[in-house]
Amino acid sequence: QVQLGESGGGLVQAGDSLRLACAASGRAFSFFSMGWFRQAPGKEREFVAAISVSGVVTSYADSVKGRFTISRVNAKNTVYLQMNSLKPEDTAVYYCAASTVLTERDVNYHYWGQGTQVTVSS
Repeated sequence: QVQLGESGGGLVQAGDSLRLACAASGRAFSFFSMGWFRQAPGKEREFVAAISVSGVVTSYADSVKGRFTISRVNAKNTVYLQMNSLKPEDTAVYYCAASTVLTERDVNYHYWGQGTQVTVSS
């Protein structure tokens, strides 16, 4: 079992930056690939970014590529999402999740956090 908890969300203006953090407890964090997903009101949950166990391999949705950066510090059991040049369309609840494989498919993620709200005003 892995428990995940996100932090760092908030209300910002377009063009601002935020850094989300996801702290893990329970089973060995370093065994899991980690992903970030988001869900806007009235929309389906969508993939944002993922990172391999080692942190060497990353994957991004086209909509955030070049603006968001996923990273992890296994010694701290934490994964981060640095979000720059935020846009109003980035407004959503952001979730971190853990998977035994590096994937963009949410069905392959076994553990989920409770989410953190990010709101970007224009």
